[in-house]
Amino acid sequence: MLLTIDVGNTNIALGLFDGDELRHDWRMRTDARVTADELALTTRGLLGAHADAIDGVAALSTVPAVLRELRAMLSRYYPKVHRVVVEPGVRTGVPLLVDNPKEVGADRIINTLAAHHLHSTACVVVDFGTSTNVDVISAKGEFLGGVFMPGIEISVDALAARAAALRKVEMVRPRSVIGKNTVECLQSGIMYGFAGQVDGVVRRITRELARAGHEGQVTVIATGGLAPLVVDEAETIDHHRPDLTLLGLRLVFERNSR
Repeated sequence: MLLTIDVGNTNIALGLFDGDELRHDWRMRTDARVTADELALTTRGLLGAHADAIDGVAALSTVPAVLRELRAMLSRYYPKVHRVVVEPGVRTGVPLLVDNPKEVGADRIINTLAAHHLHSTACVVVDFGTSTNVDVISAKGEFLGGVFMPGIEISVDALAARAAALRKVEMVRPRSVIGKNTVECLQSGIMYGFAGQVDGVVRRITRELARAGHEGQVTVIATGGLAPLVVDEAETIDHHRPDLTLLGLRLVFERNSR
């Protein structure tokens, strides 16, 4: 079985693949102070009876401190298991058509690989994480660049911290767009404000692709831990794939195991 590990700024996502099938997946909070031993203990606890069936590991981390401990954990607890940690030098097959390819995060590259695998069209991947990342992929699987926006939780936390009369609220759909109380006003701003933001950016990207000569359909994919809050309200999102990065990790493992 293949264990996939995606370390983001807010959460760590784990996936367990049996061949092409994602059998189980888990999420846990990212702690930049975590040690290799703590990471191994938590991972093995989640895997349970499958812990000794792991014969491959594919991983990435956008948090440098955790990346160091992740490498140590894999060396210490999975020494005989073939592993692929996505970093410079690892074959992904994704052309990076940007000014400085070294700036592109491993998660964005892996999402590009997975999106191109799933669809034969140009794609836009909207990753709702600590930040909201919008990445653009050509029909040939080329990474063309993207957009960064403040994430949903960051924005809500900042609003609650800077406005004395406002507070954090449960992030659910209000009964109407026009809020009748403070809580509903905040919920409406979160749900419909971020949906409108994504729709506006995606539409501009689509028009820009057309002007640049990228013809045909553009498929928009939502992923990331906070995607469920917005995906039903955004008009431009075609598919919700919470497992997109885990799928990409499986693909890059296969590419580097041939």
